[in-house]
Amino acid sequence: MIQRTLGSRTVSAIGLGGMPMSIEGRPDEERSIATIHAALDAGVTLIDTADAYHRDAGEVGHNEELIAKALRLYGDTADVLVATKGGHLRPGDGSWTQNGRPEYLKEAAKASAKRLGVEAIGLYQFHRPDPQVPYAESVGAIRDLLDEGVIEMAGISNASVAQIDEAVEVLDGRLVSVQNQFSPKFRSSLVELEHCAKLSIAFLPWSPLGGIRNAPELGDRHVAFNQVADAHDVSPQQVALAWELALDPVVIPIPGASRPASIQDSVMAADLHLTPEEIALLSQPE
Repeated sequence: MIQRTLGSRTVSAIGLGGMPMSIEGRPDEERSIATIHAALDAGVTLIDTADAYHRDAGEVGHNEELIAKALRLYGDTADVLVATKGGHLRPGDGSWTQNGRPEYLKEAAKASAKRLGVEAIGLYQFHRPDPQVPYAESVGAIRDLLDEGVIEMAGISNASVAQIDEAVEVLDGRLVSVQNQFSPKFRSSLVELEHCAKLSIAFLPWSPLGGIRNAPELGDRHVAFNQVADAHDVSPQQVALAWELALDPVVIPIPGASRPASIQDSVMAADLHLTPEEIALLSQPE
């Protein structure tokens, strides 16, 4: 698989998003571990998770613990970068809330490190801005975690261009990644993608196939992606990921998966070459 740069690390161009293995409708643990192992077998070296990826109120960090267990069972995973996030919470009723207080983020990061079984988290990301807390204060906590060695690299998620610039300033130029929603269905964060490209900051599209419920119907919802898929005899999902990769070298999609076959199909997008004409067609507003 082709490689891309994320801060000080070189990682696979396609990552694995762990959320579907821990929220509603999740598979049993055996299948989840098989999915993670299939990703590793296929050359994936970036796995994305968060302490909020869980279903019930009493299981914060479910996905982090699942990934840690899968990595222990696999063997040598020294080249795998696990990225996790803090600041977004699920009370257990299906809703989401935010907590960007610096003291909370610092404790959350240390708890994540413990669940992941690491001395320092490879990449820690502020999950979502908290409207009750000044953004600079939340990112300041991430800066402190960097300085203290609790985390090795810092990222942000669900951020605007202004917040990206603010994070760069607060982190003294050490912001390495931005994780925003981006897919054929959701393109409004293209401006953030392009800003990251200018700053040479990795851009990690979450839900790059349009979300858990919409991904299977991607070709039906977006005709151009189906047309290009037919021309290459591949899935529309592969085309979507290949299109995102073609937008700029800073892009590293992190499709979620809960079955080995899903991540195996996604990984093949890294080797799918699209022509300039196909990229232009797929990039047209719908």
